[in-house]
Amino acid sequence: MSITNEPERVRSRVQVTGVVQGVGFRPFAYALARELGLSGQVGNTAAGVIADVEGPVAAVNAFADRIRTDAPPLAVVSAVTTESLPAVGGTEFTILDSTTGPGRTLVSPDVATCADCLAEFSDPSDRRYRHPFITCTNCGPRFTIITGLPYDRPATTMSGFPLCPDCAREYADPADRRFHAQPIACPACGPRLQLVQPGLEAEYDEDALAAAHALLVDGAILAVKGIGGFHLVCDAADQAAVTTLRKRKDRGDKPFAVMAADLDAARRIVAVDADEEELLTGSRHPIVLLRRRPGAAVAEAVAPGNPDLGVMLPYTALHQLLFDQPGPCVLVMTSGNLSGEPIATADDEAMTRLAGLADAWLGHDRPIHVPCDDSVVRIVDGTELPVRRSRGYAPFPVDLPVPVRPALAVGGDLKNTFCLGDGLYAWLSAHVGDMDDLATLQAFDRAEQHLEELTGVRPEVLVTDKHPSYRSRQWAQLNARGRPVIGVQHHHAHLASVMAEHRYQGEIIGFAFDGTGYGDDGAVWGGEVLLAGYDGFDRYAHLKYVPLPGGDAGVRNPCRMALSHLRAAGLRWDPRLPSVRACHGAELDLLRTQLDKDIACAPTSSMGRLFDAVSSLAGVCHRAGYEAQAAIELEGLASSDQGLGAYEFEVMGEEIDPAPMLAAVVRDVLAGVAPGVISARFHRGLAGLMVTLAERIRAAEGLTTVGLSGGVFVNKILLSATTSALTDAGFAVLRHRRVPPTDAGLALGQLAVAARVR
Repeated sequence: MSITNEPERVRSRVQVTGVVQGVGFRPFAYALARELGLSGQVGNTAAGVIADVEGPVAAVNAFADRIRTDAPPLAVVSAVTTESLPAVGGTEFTILDSTTGPGRTLVSPDVATCADCLAEFSDPSDRRYRHPFITCTNCGPRFTIITGLPYDRPATTMSGFPLCPDCAREYADPADRRFHAQPIACPACGPRLQLVQPGLEAEYDEDALAAAHALLVDGAILAVKGIGGFHLVCDAADQAAVTTLRKRKDRGDKPFAVMAADLDAARRIVAVDADEEELLTGSRHPIVLLRRRPGAAVAEAVAPGNPDLGVMLPYTALHQLLFDQPGPCVLVMTSGNLSGEPIATADDEAMTRLAGLADAWLGHDRPIHVPCDDSVVRIVDGTELPVRRSRGYAPFPVDLPVPVRPALAVGGDLKNTFCLGDGLYAWLSAHVGDMDDLATLQAFDRAEQHLEELTGVRPEVLVTDKHPSYRSRQWAQLNARGRPVIGVQHHHAHLASVMAEHRYQGEIIGFAFDGTGYGDDGAVWGGEVLLAGYDGFDRYAHLKYVPLPGGDAGVRNPCRMALSHLRAAGLRWDPRLPSVRACHGAELDLLRTQLDKDIACAPTSSMGRLFDAVSSLAGVCHRAGYEAQAAIELEGLASSDQGLGAYEFEVMGEEIDPAPMLAAVVRDVLAGVAPGVISARFHRGLAGLMVTLAERIRAAEGLTTVGLSGGVFVNKILLSATTSALTDAGFAVLRHRRVPPTDAGLALGQLAVAARVR
């Protein structure tokens, strides 16, 4: 009689949480189990993916290890837990249908078309050749088409497109790249392109594309339906077309983003380094802010007065098709809306809302369930700095340093995003917009309800900014339904945001620099140095108060802010100064009276308004057509010559007095010093001031970590110079890498301050 020593068989339940649905996780688990000789099953639940695996101990352990380390490219594994089960025998491994029930999964953002799909798209022998909606498990729309969980085709906007036999076969085959790829489609069973021109019959598919090309070549403006909404599109080299679009959209001078046909086309108009190339071509395909090349073949009206261009590459097959005929190789690609309104998403809505903006509509019949604008990012010192976090990033959560109770933080009124949190996760919404009209408030309502559905978070508390007139705060109060509403000071929330994204616990030296924030004393804060933790803050120092003449009128007219700063500094309004010349005659007399009699002059410590003042004094920008225009143009002119020196500030107790800096700026302007030199000296002076203040606080309080937050830190020159100087002085520096430093990141800080479980 012979005895065989077969290895002991065990059975284990492996639960995986994170971004594990719609990313090819079940076929990956199936293939891994087959490779290891395991039997069992795998399926989606509302909590994630659960696999029951049975076989030799070593193989079961290897499965639990490799399901984390070898996960598919779009998956993000947050946790893997195992539980022993009784062995049941068997030799098969099967994939189960999804089940509903309690729990939580993390939904994948929309991602750009992958290389495998692009290869098929370009292959004349492939059945998806030139298919505008080609996708697979590794790419395509996710967040914008999901209507519920678990993430299966019936819970997406693809539910109305029955699969043809070929697609059904791929969808059901665990060995296929399109196994359970919910947006799967082909020309036989998928969405169709449609071009609509007023007064003409609709055209479809290739005819629609040919007509769209002809319109773009002729200088027309198209409304093109993307993943998260409509874009307004025209030839970026056509000055007349871009000017027309700017007028129709009521855009002012705010820059347009552009889409380049490919990386080579992008390199012809902007400088692209290795980090920026990786960002441009990665799975997210955001708009990347890049320095414009001299003589770039882009109309001046695309980004007037701005040395940078926001550039992205095609992230859908439909975008690829816009460039496949002779014609423009760079297109303006801006949100399909009037300035200040939410992006249009539905075809009938776009036909109405964009009627005065577009000459034709290139749409399709796949509904968009969730609006999602393009993300905007810049690279600073080799690291991502988010400016707008939306497509490709939302709704992926930020993991928190400490748990929070179920809560909703509603953010601010500008660049609004909101944040849902529970436990160790915070879900920051996609970009909503400025909360200044009914359409945006309605978009906020819909987006908040949808994110609650996806995350399963049922807020027990609402968190807002303390500004009594913010519409976001009023929304929270109206929708509280008996739940507590907690206010968090604006700049405290900014600093808590950068702390939370770094999972930092403890106190920091916080520089919170922005344009406007409601202060605890009722003034307009914005140049704040705080000793901050999640539990509270002390205001160590702030920019000296100056009058903000006329509120928003002072913001829109940097020349008025310049004269207010001169007056506060005891400097005369010399008629040779550009700011005085820009503000001449009746306006000058009115401003003098306003300041003399303190009429509608709120006190402000805003660093954003100081940037405005210096920009106007240097002759760069006197009237702002969009937010931060004066500061952006001042930054763009800054000389890179390291031997130019720096302006000095004076610190007196809690006040940072810019008077010495302003006096030096006036002397330089009157001496004919170039604006680029003035800009460089101002930026370096501000960085030096921050190091001086940080060193004083370290000596007095022992703090060695500095946090930088607020919209001023979108400024690449200031952020880089400050980080370098503080690091050289021995400080650890926390700066934004996952959420924007602007008010678009405010909600994360609100949540971290007010909703923590103590």
